[in-house]
Amino acid sequence: MDRLASFGNDPFDKPPCRGCSSYLVEPYIKCVECGPSPFLLCLQCFTRGYEYKKHQSDHKYEIMTSDFPVLEPGWTAQEEMALLEAVMDCGFGNWQDVAYQMRTKTKEECEGHYMKNFINNPLFSSTLLNLRQMEDHLSRTADTAIPFKPTDDPPRPSFDSQLSRDMAGYMPARADFMEEFDNYAEWDLKDIDFVDDDSDILHALKVAVVDIYHSRLKERQRRKKIIRDHGLINLRKFQILERRYPKEVQDLYDVMRRFARVVGPIEHDKFIESHTLEFELRREIRRLQEYRREGIQSFCGAKVYERVKRMREDERRKRNMLCDILQYIHDSRACQQWLHKQAAIDAGITPVVTTITTSGRRSAPPLNLTGLPGTEKLNEREKELCQVVRLVPGAYLEYKQALLNECRRQGGLRLAQARSLIKIDVNKTRKIYDFLIKEGYINKA
Repeated sequence: MDRLASFGNDPFDKPPCRGCSSYLVEPYIKCVECGPSPFLLCLQCFTRGYEYKKHQSDHKYEIMTSDFPVLEPGWTAQEEMALLEAVMDCGFGNWQDVAYQMRTKTKEECEGHYMKNFINNPLFSSTLLNLRQMEDHLSRTADTAIPFKPTDDPPRPSFDSQLSRDMAGYMPARADFMEEFDNYAEWDLKDIDFVDDDSDILHALKVAVVDIYHSRLKERQRRKKIIRDHGLINLRKFQILERRYPKEVQDLYDVMRRFARVVGPIEHDKFIESHTLEFELRREIRRLQEYRREGIQSFCGAKVYERVKRMREDERRKRNMLCDILQYIHDSRACQQWLHKQAAIDAGITPVVTTITTSGRRSAPPLNLTGLPGTEKLNEREKELCQVVRLVPGAYLEYKQALLNECRRQGGLRLAQARSLIKIDVNKTRKIYDFLIKEGYINKA
């Protein structure tokens, strides 16, 4: 007969009895010959000789109990597990709360037993040292959001620098952000003090406030873990990796990003990569179907078809470019110069750039947004702004998001701050800044 403890103190953590389906209470019986899943019985079903399928009443068995001393007499294995769980729940040093949760030991007994067997015990101290060395080795070899060599200090960007903004205020040396999620959660605890003459209602209210604070801390740690696991700290690198996907997959990436917190980073990347593979396969199938419609039956014919198709598209693109030039430039001399330049390029000759003197400065023609990526995400006023400023929609959306994040973080935004965030022409920055202020996207500081 062996005395073992495979589960915790909570009966709901144990599987039910296979005979009466009731929750098991120690001691209970485990069949040695039935497996691989444990076949457990309560004492009542065992005494009745319960048999089920391959299980027979004459099988060898073990009595599962934790009512035996482990480290010193007077402390059973069940009480040892209860002590460790109480210290984990209440925190090291809160021996009054630990004893209240234990219910079988006093404050002094809990403190003395824990310090003697788990802190000052040479066996446990060496084990903890080995565990700490193993954790240090894993932390040095594991991939992190912002890697750095173990012999070097982690990056410590100065406050309000470009690197600090790229890292969202993350401090790698402390694994914390300058502004955490729910940053003022500690304010609710700054005036709470537990005294002996508190009434039961007041004491329960204070304990409830502390429990709420613990739940807010858990949520903060959960969000921080998601950010670290998915590599969202280095946002610029994350955006560069995202742009390597086709446009259709990028749209799917934007939609499915909210579900990344449900699964791990590897599973999420596998999901996106599988959709990328599906997109590539569908595109290849459409290409092969196009070859079949055109009557192509060999790979040599497909190569010739692709070459002729590219030549046809180049000619169409040149005609469209000429139409755009003739549409926006109403100067005959400028059009003549552009035609000579294109003729020289087609002939393989380096074009000679001649300067046309005019009485005044001519403004650049509006940018044609047809076919540019990101145009469908803009409204009419934003499209007009991009045409006048001559800014591609993708860059405009990136600059807009950066200004919105900075305004949301500081509660307002000045023009000088916008210019430090957007490294482009100052006149374009002013137009974008004034447009976002006028449309109500951001507020002046």
